[in-house]
Amino acid sequence: MILVFLVNILLPAAAGLVYFFMAFEVKRVGRVRSLILGELGYRRIFVAFLLFGVYLITRPLQNVIGGHPWPMWINSFRQFFMMGIIAPSILVGIFHWAAVDWKVPRAAEIAVYVLGIVMATIFILINVAAIEGSKVIAEWNGWRLYDAVWFEKGGRTELILIHLIIQAISPVGYFLLASGYVRHRRHNYPPDSLYNMMPLKWRYLEAGLIVFAVSLILAGAAAFIGHYYTYLWAIYYLGAIIAGLIELAGEKIPPRKGPEDLKRVRS
Repeated sequence: MILVFLVNILLPAAAGLVYFFMAFEVKRVGRVRSLILGELGYRRIFVAFLLFGVYLITRPLQNVIGGHPWPMWINSFRQFFMMGIIAPSILVGIFHWAAVDWKVPRAAEIAVYVLGIVMATIFILINVAAIEGSKVIAEWNGWRLYDAVWFEKGGRTELILIHLIIQAISPVGYFLLASGYVRHRRHNYPPDSLYNMMPLKWRYLEAGLIVFAVSLILAGAAAFIGHYYTYLWAIYYLGAIIAGLIELAGEKIPPRKGPEDLKRVRS
C-alpha cells in the first residue's frame, strides 16, 4: 500500500516541484545571463521546465480521478504533451541556449516538433487499442487508486514494442540528442572566452539529460519485462528528480569565475 502511494502520488509530485523550482531559477538568473547566451534560449528553457513540472505533478490524476477510461485518457494527454511539446521544446531551447555563433534554422525547429507530435499521436492510438479497462491498485479510507489494464483479454507484444520504440524517439532520443549537442559545444568552447565557466555548466546539463534519458530506458525495459507493473515507473521519477537536481546545481554556477564581470555586461 505504502509503495503504491509513494510511486503514484509522492514521487511524481516531488519531481514536479523540482522542475518548478528549476524554471524559477532559470527565470531568476535569466535577466542577466540572457545577455550572454540569448533571451530566446532562456525563455524556451524556462517554458520547457515549467511544462515538465506540470507533466510530472499531474501524474497522480491518472490514479485518483476514476476508473476506465480516465487513466487511459489522462495518460494519453500527458504523454502527448511530453512527446510532442515538452521534449521538442527542451531540445530546441538547448539549441538556442548553446548556439553562440549560429542561428538555429526555422525548418529544424519545425521538424523537431512535427516528429514529436507524430510520435505522440501514435502513442495515443496504441493506448486506445491496447488498454481495455482499469483496476483498483490501492484503497485507503474511501480513496481508490486506479490503473489502466493492458490487454485484459490477451497480450500483443508487438504493440508494446512499438509503444516503447516511439518513446525511444521522443522523449528519449530528443534528450540524448540534446546531451550530444551540449557535449559538442562544451568540447569546442573557446578556451580564451570571457565566460570560462560555461563548459562546466554544460557538463552538468549534459549529465542531467543523460541521467533522465537512461532512467526512461531502464523504466521502459523493466516495465516490458515486468508486464507494465506500475511501480516500475518509479525508476524514471527518481531519474527525473536526480537529473533535475544535477541541472539545478549547474544552473547555479556563474558563467565566469569572477561574477562581478556580469554586472559590467549588464550595465
